[in-house]
Amino acid sequence: MMAMYALERRGPRYTLAFAAGCILSSAYGFLARAWPFGVVELIWSTVAIVRWRRSAIPPTA
Repeated sequence: MMAMYALERRGPRYTLAFAAGCILSSAYGFLARAWPFGVVELIWSTVAIVRWRRSAIPPTA
């Protein structure tokens, strides 16, 4: 997850991989009964998916 965050500027696929890492971290947080961590990671994954969608769509004139 941290490596993908560092590489995000290289392309949208790294942003999507970061979102996937956040989702996996969120699942771990909920399974470990550390629900605040799970919630924060879920929020980060949502932000990353929105950023990925914006970067994957070419801008219109």
